[in-house]
Amino acid sequence: MPFWLALVFSVAGGLLLWCSFAPVSWGILAIPGTALVIASCWRASWKRGLFLGLIAGLSYFLPLLGWMHIIGQDAWLALSAFCALWCAGMGAVFALVSRLPYGPVWIGSAWVLQEALRGRVPWGGFPWGNVSFASADSPLLGWAPWLGATGVTFVTALAGAAIVAAAQKPWRIRHAVWLVIPVVVVSGGVLLPPVMTPISDSAIQVAVIQGGTPQLGMGAMDVRRAVLDNHVAQTLALARDVSRGRVPQPDMVIWPENASDLDPYQDSSAATAISAAARAVQAPILVGAVVYPPADSQGLWNTGIVWDPKDGPGDRYIKNHPVPFGEYIPLRSVISTLVGRFDRVPRDFRAGDEPGLLNIAGVRIGDAICFEVAYGEVMRALVTGGAQLLTVQTNNATYGDTAQPDQQFAIERFRARETGRFVAVAATTGISGFVNPSGDVERMLPQNTVGYLTSTVALSDRVTLATTVAPLLEALLCALALSATIVAVVTRRRAVRDPAIT
Repeated sequence: MPFWLALVFSVAGGLLLWCSFAPVSWGILAIPGTALVIASCWRASWKRGLFLGLIAGLSYFLPLLGWMHIIGQDAWLALSAFCALWCAGMGAVFALVSRLPYGPVWIGSAWVLQEALRGRVPWGGFPWGNVSFASADSPLLGWAPWLGATGVTFVTALAGAAIVAAAQKPWRIRHAVWLVIPVVVVSGGVLLPPVMTPISDSAIQVAVIQGGTPQLGMGAMDVRRAVLDNHVAQTLALARDVSRGRVPQPDMVIWPENASDLDPYQDSSAATAISAAARAVQAPILVGAVVYPPADSQGLWNTGIVWDPKDGPGDRYIKNHPVPFGEYIPLRSVISTLVGRFDRVPRDFRAGDEPGLLNIAGVRIGDAICFEVAYGEVMRALVTGGAQLLTVQTNNATYGDTAQPDQQFAIERFRARETGRFVAVAATTGISGFVNPSGDVERMLPQNTVGYLTSTVALSDRVTLATTVAPLLEALLCALALSATIVAVVTRRRAVRDPAIT
């Protein structure tokens, strides 16, 4: 392929991948997007694959993460470049393994390996933009309860690679076999049942509160008391409508992350306001609060606290996966001297070491806070720990009026389908809502509105196949990608030394 055409394919593939996410949300474009990226690197030199993978990654992540400009142009460019560098390595691998028999299988595995590494290295990684998360509005979502996020990424990239393999010249009848794979991937996603396991007959009433913030952007949480008062006010409105018979009595109420940036353990006025809201609604509230850890003058906890109408604060979850550079500063002594804006994060959030498994109103819930919903190991620990319902507390006010809340809500829809669980989402400024185990939105509060939602939520004790096999599948596919890369490198070196081998 001429270099100029490969470059066009690389850029076009990255842009199609972006269009599979919000705000465009045409999830099926992930297949032609991966196909174009793979085609640009197909049987190229590894150096050319490295460059074209980088270009594809920039074309993908720069628009996808455009909402990061709220933090700063430098933060947006740096994070996009970080993600694109992983794509560059992936492109080099594509160039090598596409020369092997059954190349699409190794290419699909290599895409999984790239996401596995990007989602872990360094400082816990950044899995935002994983191909599987684009499937919320496409037939590919049907694979989620069977194969999980890892498997959906694999079948998407496999389908794209199979299209490239089928288009090789000179064309042979055997190439048509590869066309079966994208057909099976798309049709299989449609035909597979929406949930693999039946939902139990038990159900509860859940309410989520979206109280709003006085402003959006970097200063969204500056007026901490006003944010707390907003969530108290919406909870009191819910209580009034319950007493008038307009809505059913909730069994539990979910407040979003940062609903109380006033530590209710230390600020008696905040505790009093939360207790008054719980008593008025006659239900426990899961309160998103910032808490000062005992004997740690430099730390903070991002918590979900179960607040009982009678007994006050009880069980709590401390966020396991704080966001680097957002909630804590790695290498603070070095980096803070280079970027003065990090002075806005004077204290680091400390990570909790227990999953968000909480008992509320006799129900075992699994709580995740904000970006944690993108981390498979966090969500898997909740389901395997016995969560009958998943809750997400999030504060998207910083990124209000951008695509970020929509992108996150798509991930939450994916997690509902993957785990076979209802997901209840409470956000400060949107998007809040209820997603059923099929990944369909039952009720939703859009961005920049305030209010509450109630819904009857079915509970489940079963575990989907995806929850069980996902770690093993990821390990297997990563091992295949590494093995294929080694074989390709060794084969290539032998071919260079002895052209007769080829």
